Order: sequence, then C-alpha cells, then structure tokens
Amino acid sequence: MLRWLCTLVTGGVLTGFTFLLITGRYIHDGPVVASVTRNHGLHAGDVFVLAGWAVGMVSLVALALMQGRRREPGGTIGR
Repeated sequence: MLRWLCTLVTGGVLTGFTFLLITGRYIHDGPVVASVTRNHGLHAGDVFVLAGWAVGMVSLVALALMQGRRREPGGTIGR
C-alpha cells in the first residue's frame, strides 16, 4: 500500500513539473514541432521533456510492481 502511495505522489510531482516545463516560456524553445492552438505549440525542446517524463513514469511503474524481499521467520531472506 505504501509503495503505491509513494508511486502516485512521485508520479503526480513528475507530471506537475513536466506540465510547468512544457507550458512555460524559456530562452531556447526551439522550432515549433506541432501546433496545439493558435498561440501555443509543441517545441523541439518539449520533446525531451516528454521523453524524460515517459522514462520516469515507466521507472515508477517498474519499481511499484517489483517484488520486494521478505524476511522469513527464522531470519533467512526469501523471495
């Protein structure tokens, strides 16, 4: 339960930062790759932000699904 809660919180923070990076303005936006609205578009720099978000989310899911090692009664470590 705690593992999934941590995964959701981390995913939410990662998504929030990604949203701020994509919607913000910065000096080197790069050329527009795709227009979203008349005044907004997806810039070349945003592609790297989205790729980083995707890698982070896949890593979070992998960590959440990973089986942890449990201690068995008697002190041995088992799977």
